[in-house]
Amino acid sequence: MAVWDDLVGQDRVVEQLTAAARDADAYVTAAASGKEGGRVETSGAPETPGPAGLSGSAMTHAWLFTGPPGSGLATAARAFAAALQCVSPDRALGGAPGCGFCDGCHTALIGTHADVEVIRTDQLSVGIADTRNLVRRAQLSPSGGRWQVVIHETADRLTEGAANALLKAVEEPAPRTVWLLCAPSSDDVLPTIRSRCRHLVLRTPPVDAVADMLIRRDGIEPDVAVAAARTTQGHIDRARRLATDARARTRRAAVLALPTRMEDIGDALRAAQQLVDAAGEDAKEAVEEVDAKETEEMRAALGASEGGRLPRGTAGVMKDLEHRQKSRATRARRDSLDLALLDLTAFYRDVLVRQLGSRVAIANEDVRDAVERIAASTRPEQTLRRMEAVLECRRAIERNVAPLLAVEAMAVALRAG
Repeated sequence: MAVWDDLVGQDRVVEQLTAAARDADAYVTAAASGKEGGRVETSGAPETPGPAGLSGSAMTHAWLFTGPPGSGLATAARAFAAALQCVSPDRALGGAPGCGFCDGCHTALIGTHADVEVIRTDQLSVGIADTRNLVRRAQLSPSGGRWQVVIHETADRLTEGAANALLKAVEEPAPRTVWLLCAPSSDDVLPTIRSRCRHLVLRTPPVDAVADMLIRRDGIEPDVAVAAARTTQGHIDRARRLATDARARTRRAAVLALPTRMEDIGDALRAAQQLVDAAGEDAKEAVEEVDAKETEEMRAALGASEGGRLPRGTAGVMKDLEHRQKSRATRARRDSLDLALLDLTAFYRDVLVRQLGSRVAIANEDVRDAVERIAASTRPEQTLRRMEAVLECRRAIERNVAPLLAVEAMAVALRAG
């Protein structure tokens, strides 16, 4: 199984990354044999700043992966990191790096490779202190692998100070360090960082390809896999969760029932409260166990007594931990609520499809009756206004508007049409 097998529907991206991995392998092999300081002559993508010997190569020192949620940004970055660390003997016979079986590929994919650093935050943002520590580590030479690879899966959450700290490292890279940055769009990173990266854009995977992966890799029944892939419109992670988690299916059913339950203002406000409460409960379940484990481990590390008392001078450490946990809980509530709003957007998208007489298949086949009923009783312009209300609610929550206030405003707009 090659490292690219989980990168669904991204043939063009795989082709570019495979070419880059070949050039990177040739560069390291030539450097190890002492040929011209490791210089590799290739014809590839336009020249991008980077380590000497990679000019004009398909390989470069910094990459930016962008694409819609669920397209596989982190999967692409991890697969590329594995290909860069590949030590398969087949490479000497002309095989492409990224076999998926050798020690370099395997450890990079499961997250235990010493020279592959994966950054993923569950906080609201990534601060300058953490980024400076990361930059210092990235300056080190590979300890055992072929490259020092840093994967930043949440580069869009860098604060301005953190982004400027990262910019310095991208401008002056260490000879064998590669930065792989993931963000929803190129606008989510500093223009100065973007200009120093090679940019790859991933697309939303086809529904059939996602369903096939769920069947092949997760052993999900074909009809369940197809329904989950169609419902989530090719979002890989959400499709997998919907197909395997009964709680996710229950939450989605409750969300899709909202458009038919808002007869008056009171119903709309109650629906808003229920939606926010459900998102809060979902987030609480997701972080509660992690928080308890973190707190217990921190207390043990600080030498808390059997009676529960902490040693003097350690209260500040516990307060820092509580602050991080609170930030993670806020992020989890936002993410859970955002998933609900995406489901609501998909419902009204299906309504619009029916109103316009399009032959495009609807995503929410299991609530077709509700879709048909609302499509017949309203006009397309009302549906568009409702979709805009949902999107405005998402934007408001990202701007730190109180979730209940934002959702109540949306619910009133949905009822008014």
